[in-house]
Amino acid sequence: MLFFAKKTNLLLVKNTLCRGIPADNTITPLKDNRTFIIAPYFDNRKNKMTRVISIVHHKEVKELYCWFCHPANGEINISKAKIEVHSDRFGFPYGATDLKCVEPEDWEPRFVSIHPSPKGDINQLPLFEIRNRDPEGFLVEFTVCISTMFGEYNNVLQFVQSMEMYKILGVGRVVIYKTSCSPLMEKVLDYYIAEGTVEIIPWPIDSYLKVSSYWHHSMDPKDIGYYGQITALNDCVYRNMYRSRYVLLNDVDEIILPRKHADWKTMMQDLEQQHPDAGVFIFENHIFPKTVFTLNDPFNISSWRTIPGVNILQHILREPDRKHTFNPSKMIVDPKKVAQTSVHSVLQAYGAKVHVSRDVAFVYHCRVGLQAKLPRESLINDTTLWRYNITLVREVSKVLQQIGM
Repeated sequence: MLFFAKKTNLLLVKNTLCRGIPADNTITPLKDNRTFIIAPYFDNRKNKMTRVISIVHHKEVKELYCWFCHPANGEINISKAKIEVHSDRFGFPYGATDLKCVEPEDWEPRFVSIHPSPKGDINQLPLFEIRNRDPEGFLVEFTVCISTMFGEYNNVLQFVQSMEMYKILGVGRVVIYKTSCSPLMEKVLDYYIAEGTVEIIPWPIDSYLKVSSYWHHSMDPKDIGYYGQITALNDCVYRNMYRSRYVLLNDVDEIILPRKHADWKTMMQDLEQQHPDAGVFIFENHIFPKTVFTLNDPFNISSWRTIPGVNILQHILREPDRKHTFNPSKMIVDPKKVAQTSVHSVLQAYGAKVHVSRDVAFVYHCRVGLQAKLPRESLINDTTLWRYNITLVREVSKVLQQIGM
């Protein structure tokens, strides 16, 4: 329970007295406007510290300090943060960053403020509660992290199909970092929030930085790439570290699809048995062009035709691998074994990494094709998705009906 004293910026939490301005937004800018704090997390896997997920300017931010607050008496302990900008910045001036704060030796802080100086007025600094101090225990087996939803997103049909496929495969929670979407999509999100499947993390990054919808600075020279996707993914890993046995890092137009198993649980049981030391499982991404349709089109369902978006059941032709080209991958991770992640790989991990054979599972990715000039005959017929067609059609139709579409 939080209680705020209006004039003094005091935050009283279960008889704890700490001074500062309570931070209650997902993104909190510091006064230098070069540092943006997402959230601090307790991390004692290697050294006892508070790891603050943030976004910083890789050149202009030289020093930051962690102001820890004593839970009983409000005493302040200040330590210099180690600023670790993630290596996958892709040329953008701002990047995902870990601020590593050494904690006091003889007491456990519950709150921290970040400041460019060891001097200042604590009353004027944003105050953050340190998460993961008291792990909740696994609440779900699988969490999918979707980052980020932007550009007035309106691919309603494919979104609903992805959600229902995730549920068929065993998802417990889908976390979405949302910048913007259409009013119709908002209605769909409200349905899944009420159902308990979706958790929305507001992600108003475009209020603070010039964002690019491209992955590399050379394509679009803005402040940060792809709406701060990498920072959101790292926050999602830490946010769900003790709430989920596994975390899936993929986009909403992607489904990690088992070939040999009925669902993720049986697949992961086998993979863990084969690779007991692994914490990162990497799956090949395969493109199913949304412009190429099945010839007989058995899933051209009349009640779906008025819904905006792609019907994935109509797209079961995939592109062959591109030779001498990086083919992206997506991951299922044990969040407790991840220190830093990027989009297609984990940058720092405490366990082994396993490249899962495409015979076991792959990423079904229905989007604009990357090999547009390929003739239809060169595409590979892959009906793995159709294994789930009866359940998927039934569940999607039920959801659309309940939403009133």
